[in-house]
Formats: sequence, C-alpha cells, structure tokens
Amino acid sequence: MTARPVALAALPRVDALVAAAPQLVSAHGRAAATDALRAAVDRARATVMEGRGDVPAVEDLVAAAGADLAARRPGPPRRVVNAAGVVVHTNLGRAPLSQAARRAVDEAAGYCDLEYDLATGARGARGARLEPLLAEATGAQAGIAVNNAAAALVLVLAALAAGREVLVSRGELVEIGGSFRLPEIMAAAGVTLVEVGTTNRTRAGDYHAGSDVALLLKVHPSNYRISGFVEEANVAQLAAVAGRHHGVPLVHDVGSGLLHDASDRALAGEPSVAASLRDGADLVICSGDKLLGGPQAGLVVGRIDLVASCARHPLARALRLDKLRVAALVATLEAHLRGAVEEVPVWAALRADRAALDRRAAALADRVGGTVTEGVTLVGGGSAPGQGVASPVVRLVCPRPDEVARELRDGAPPIVVRVADDAVEVDLRTVDPADDQVVAERLTAAAG
Repeated sequence: MTARPVALAALPRVDALVAAAPQLVSAHGRAAATDALRAAVDRARATVMEGRGDVPAVEDLVAAAGADLAARRPGPPRRVVNAAGVVVHTNLGRAPLSQAARRAVDEAAGYCDLEYDLATGARGARGARLEPLLAEATGAQAGIAVNNAAAALVLVLAALAAGREVLVSRGELVEIGGSFRLPEIMAAAGVTLVEVGTTNRTRAGDYHAGSDVALLLKVHPSNYRISGFVEEANVAQLAAVAGRHHGVPLVHDVGSGLLHDASDRALAGEPSVAASLRDGADLVICSGDKLLGGPQAGLVVGRIDLVASCARHPLARALRLDKLRVAALVATLEAHLRGAVEEVPVWAALRADRAALDRRAAALADRVGGTVTEGVTLVGGGSAPGQGVASPVVRLVCPRPDEVARELRDGAPPIVVRVADDAVEVDLRTVDPADDQVVAERLTAAAG
C-alpha cells in the first residue's frame, strides 16, 4: 500500500524540471515550458496511481513536454526537398519563389516604400509598381492583384454583378481546392447563378438565357477533363454573345496563370491569359502561384473601366496583397517580361535539360543502388490535369518503402518522395541540383 506514495515521492519538482530543460524555455518561453512540464508530471502521477507504470526519468518527462509543445507550436513552414514528381505541388506550397523574388521579399521585410513616394515625400499608391507590370505582361489595358484567385472571382462578381444574373455553363460549375464550390462563391458574392447548357455539351446559343444578365462567366476546369461526347463555346463565341446579345462583359477564369501560349507539350490545351484577352474576354482571372511561378495571388486583368470598378469596390481593400507578396510578384513578373522565364523555378523544372537530368539520375541510382526508369513529372496545382513531362525516375526497391519514405520526411530537411509497389521513387526534376548530395546520403541511410 505504501509503494505508490513512495513512487510518487520520486517524481521531480516542476521547478527542478524547468531547470533541467533550458532548451524548452529558450524555444517556447518559461511560462509555456513550465505548463508543459507540469502537465507531463500530472500525467506521470496518474499513470503511477493507476498502476500502469513507474515514475519516468527526468529526460523522459522533458521529452514528453517537448513533444506536447511541438504539437501545439509547430513553428513556421519548413523547407522541403520535393522529389515527388509534381512541379506545382499544392501541399508543398505550390510554386517555389525565384532567387530574385526571395531577395525582393527580404528587401521589403523591413520598412519599405510600399505606399510612399520617395521623390515627393508624399503618400504613394500601393499598386503603382505592380499594376503596370500586370498590364504589360498580359497585354491588358489594366490589372490588379488580390490575395488569391478565388478572392479575385468574388471581387469581380461583387463589383460587376451584385444582385444580378451571371450565366455559367453547367459543365464549368467546378469545385476548387478546400471544397470551395463555384455556386457557393457566387452566392457569397451576391449574384444569381443561371446555369446554361448541360454537363457535357454547352453551345454559344445556350447563353442567350437570362432576364437581368450582368456578365457571362467562363471557367476553365483546371483540375479535371470531360471527354467523349462533349462541346463547349470558345472565348470568341462567348465574347460575341456577351457583347452583341446581352451588352455585358465576358469574364474568363483561366486558372493556372499561364501568361502566353506555350509550346510545351505538357501544357497543350491550357488557356493563356494573353490568348483569352485576344479572343475577346473583357476580364481574365488567374492565379499568381501556379504557372506564373510567383506568390499566392489572384490577378484580374482586362478592360480599364472594369478593372477600375473592381479596384474601387470595398472588398478590394479587404483582399489586397501585403508588402511581401507585392515584392515577390513584381520580381516574378519582371522575370517574365525580360524573357528570363527559366529563372522562375516552375519553368526551370518544366524545361530542365533532359540530358542533365539523365546524368543526375544515373549518379543517384549508382550511389544508392537503385535503377533508373522512365517516368512522368506532373505539372500539378490544378494545371494541365493528367499532363506531365517525361523524366528519369530513380527507383530503389526495399523491404519497407513506406518506412523509408517516412524517415526521409522526418529528417532535416524533409525529403518527399513517391512510393510505388515495393519501391521508393525519386524524381529529380523538382530537386535543386545542390540538394542531390543530401538526397543521396539520406536515402542511403534510410534504406539501410
């Protein structure tokens, strides 16, 4: 009967534990560390009282408190080596920023001239350096940027169509990431959805519907394809219906942020911003963090009067970009404008030299005892669904590939790979060559 009280007496005092855990105090603060250590002692006391275990060692109590704090305070996002074979990997932060964009973010992180005119000493305009670049890069009359593409769509609908009808093909009533559905977005913007056509076939004449139409909306189904007995009205046809029949604008959500038509086979059929404007769209909406290769942003470009209406709407301020994303987006657009698209990591990966990739893959396979097979690197991010670029893939057969993949994720830096059948697969197209060495070392160690 006295064993448990004696055991409980061996539990260390909380202040002694705090003294034994300077790293927790340094990382999380004294108050938080003390609370976590006290909770660890309370759990240990309950375990001993219930006869389910002995008094843990001091280091075990500190480790338990540290695990609790790590779960509650995971810290900022960590750098990850993407060897999974998806270029625009949504779960890994989509487009990695270019070196120029990173330098711009660092420069803007302190005080900066975001809304200050250095020449006059007066207040400046937040969009003064960004909006001209959007117009020049896309061939539009004007452009603005907000915090993501869904926000851009909400802003456009609220500014141009609140309380009125918006025509959309049934085949384009998409659901985007995070379970946001187009009908719900339109309801939130205060517009009335009028579905036209059918899921698989919608013609230009179907858009003659409606009695109080504010605009026609065409949405690129970025993350899926309908094949077989299908038909859709193209941008030029819809522009004619919008202008001649309804006298309203045509808005085209192209999704990916592809600025101009690309010859890349993986992007066949992916609509570009410039082409949509050329074909008659009055406004085009796209993302900044997919094929544009910049930070998360939603771009609205097109007719100057429509862009101005969006910019004047109260939601524009609520959805505006912060200084860090303005800086990164400006640097990314400048790279496109000077023809240095390969400086943008997304495009560097998509257009990486195949011979160089073959050499890197052969060296890695030789180092880890694997083989090189032909694979496909997906574009990802809801862009070009099902499309990819042929790539060499290093395949390492091992007894427990899932455990190897987990160990690679647990390291520093975390390395994300694919697991297929009985093997770990590494795609180097999305890996910086500077990381090849660490990938080889970690894969060798994890595979035993």
